[in-house]
Amino acid sequence: MAEGTRGSRKRPEDLRSHRWYGVDDLRAFGHRSRMLQMGFSESDFRGKPVIGIINTWSELSPCHFHFRTRAEEVKRGVWQAGGFPVELPAHPVTEQYMKPTSMLYRNLLAMETEELARSQPCDGLVLLGGCDKTPPGLVMGALSAGLPFIFVPAGPMNSGSWRGKTLGSGSDAWKYHAELRAGTITPAQWKDMEGGMARSFGTCMTAGTAATMMLAVEAMGLTLPGASSIPAADSAHPRMATDSGKRIVEMVWDDETPAKLLSQGSIDNAVAATMAFGGSTNAIIHIIAMARRAGLELDLERFDAISRRVPLIANLRPNGDTYLMADFFFAGGSRAFLNRLSPHLDLSAKTVSGATLGEDIAGADVFNAEIIRPLDRPLQAEGGLAVLKGSLAPRGAVIKTSAADPRLLSHTGPAVVFENYADLKKRLDDPDLDVTADSVLVLRSAGPQGGPGMPEWGMMPIPQKLLKQGVRDMVRLSDARMSGTSYGTCVLHVAPESHVGGPLALVREGDLIRLDVPNRKLDLLVEEAELARRQAAWQAPTRRYARGWTSMYLDQVTQADVGCDLRFLEAGEATPEPDIY
Repeated sequence: MAEGTRGSRKRPEDLRSHRWYGVDDLRAFGHRSRMLQMGFSESDFRGKPVIGIINTWSELSPCHFHFRTRAEEVKRGVWQAGGFPVELPAHPVTEQYMKPTSMLYRNLLAMETEELARSQPCDGLVLLGGCDKTPPGLVMGALSAGLPFIFVPAGPMNSGSWRGKTLGSGSDAWKYHAELRAGTITPAQWKDMEGGMARSFGTCMTAGTAATMMLAVEAMGLTLPGASSIPAADSAHPRMATDSGKRIVEMVWDDETPAKLLSQGSIDNAVAATMAFGGSTNAIIHIIAMARRAGLELDLERFDAISRRVPLIANLRPNGDTYLMADFFFAGGSRAFLNRLSPHLDLSAKTVSGATLGEDIAGADVFNAEIIRPLDRPLQAEGGLAVLKGSLAPRGAVIKTSAADPRLLSHTGPAVVFENYADLKKRLDDPDLDVTADSVLVLRSAGPQGGPGMPEWGMMPIPQKLLKQGVRDMVRLSDARMSGTSYGTCVLHVAPESHVGGPLALVREGDLIRLDVPNRKLDLLVEEAELARRQAAWQAPTRRYARGWTSMYLDQVTQADVGCDLRFLEAGEATPEPDIY
């Protein structure tokens, strides 16, 4: 195996790790000595592909709580294939606990992944992630590192249940919290629901950001076929982890780098899968960032063009009413979904399996056509997301049409403006708030700079007095993001953001805002001369962070329409290998 049989295969002396372990000099003596210090034999690591298993496990990362054992299962596959596995812990970017937002740390994980791969004697990588920001963060870093890699998705948790009702994480938390505020359920019922919402390790089992990004990474060709939809607690999941360990060793010998695998078709496949899945709005930012790291083209216009031609065929919460990710898996999972979507995919795109996407999904059957709909009977004729532009969002904004009230997709209403999230919390439920169901709730200071880190504040709660009148949706608009498990007529990612003086910073109480999704327009109905006066009077907010990661982030982060990456990390010449090892 190690010597290889194909002409293009590497020899042991061609391995990157050979520079650390295979030469006869003082530094290599020290490297080998330290491996022996840890109890390994020279035959374990010398002349074999060294596989870095980048693990985002943490005891504050419930989505990844099984990664401690999954890493061992990956190692088993690496050993079986004749490689040498080494586990490298990385920043556990988790949604549940990080403040003000995990998005502040996606780029830190990407930088850490790149530097782990570059600075250590790794020939290939296995990336363990799944919670919202870990798939893009890991993939962005691995793309920049340029080594062969394969992604092992965490998989969704078991379905929730409470008093005979199926619960979907996130989506039903928002739903029932609104009912609590409206007075239709009791505080005791709300408390009782806590234990039924999340019933195993794994990511949210709704079609939220985690499920979306795992699917997008598979559609890009960076996981084994079908990997993204396997439930975390299913016995197929550890088998997939072991198979991934086996496969990465072969990829190293064959020098299957991301530059050789990824194409424009790979990126378009990820977008098409996201649209047909009714995926999270967050995916727009993440897929753009990943594409730019790979040096491939993707902008908001291309997203919208693909969305207009790809039907939404996954009937899952929060777009549908009933089904969750376990149902999706047993209906055929990601392979069957992508096979059904195949007329809209580039089937010639290469994948980490060693085959093409078309070959990976061939023959995959759908077992429940209510969950994975036929193309001629979709949940929605277009994809789940739309891109808007206009005087309020000259560089773009996004909306999840599949989770919005259709009657609000063409709407004009007066603005109710909140300066920041603290202002929103303070005034939203004030009985004297001048708001009706026709109003447009506006939140600013929630973008990449303003949050900082673009928190998931975009699904603003409905004012309590409207909830008690029976209102369950209204137009909400911000430069924030929202959870992929969220729903409602929420316009997000307004760019440029208010914090840097975008038009959102100029909106005043009572200004009319026109949302026109069919024509992809978002406009502030204020005279240009008046906007010019407001712009001239606008003053930039005082900077609140002077040191550390947040200061670096604020100096370098880009706007939402181009992926919120750090400028110095975007695609460019690869970091050169050191001359001395």
